[in-house]
Amino acid sequence: MTWSIVAKDPATKLYGVAIASRFFAVGSLCPWASRDGAISTQALMNPVFGPRGLAMLREGLRAPDIRDMLVAADKGRDARQLHLIDASGQTAAYTGAACVEWCGHEGGPGVSVAGNMLAGPGVVGETLAAYTGNLEISFVERLLAAMDAGEAAGGDKRGKQAAAILIQGEEPYPRLSLRVDDHADPLLELRRLYEVAKERFIGFSAAFPRPGRPYGLNDRTQLEAHIEVTAGQPLGRDFEMPKP
Repeated sequence: MTWSIVAKDPATKLYGVAIASRFFAVGSLCPWASRDGAISTQALMNPVFGPRGLAMLREGLRAPDIRDMLVAADKGRDARQLHLIDASGQTAAYTGAACVEWCGHEGGPGVSVAGNMLAGPGVVGETLAAYTGNLEISFVERLLAAMDAGEAAGGDKRGKQAAAILIQGEEPYPRLSLRVDDHADPLLELRRLYEVAKERFIGFSAAFPRPGRPYGLNDRTQLEAHIEVTAGQPLGRDFEMPKP
């Protein structure tokens, strides 16, 4: 019922998960991320995979080992699909034998794509190809372009309903978390929300506390100047805080 891409951007070191489905609010329980890696749990999703997997990533376990431990402990494993990326950029994926066709996964350096109940294998293949073939564009745009390519290849065979994107840096909170829970064209709406986020939200995020600056930026004049300069710029290039 879902396909997603999980990746680590080599330039910014950000993790990202983008996902789409003919399932309400797919972004609420499937994508997970922390400063140590990112995960998507899907098919007959097991939301517990998220917090358990993030805890294992925090302990420094490798993606294949985390996958194996999560799957082995779950009696519903045959109906699950899971993929993840660790701090080193290594990926791992699992597609249970009872997942609905078409289902499967494919990966490359620093990226994994997985899906089930899809129009065909081209959904996963085109998603991956669009991501790896657009390395010159910003990370969020690359993830969105990848999902658009998967949709153009047929997407979820039941249709469209929800989409989400989650971007995580070294902070204990997401750099960006956007969800479209119920929409006739969720990926298009997700792009619109990202454009709105670039107007002020991403620049405003410079005020938040982060490693090395535990109290954030508290000078409104500096912050407004930063927002003006960074308005319209892609996430990843504009997050550095102004100097105090």
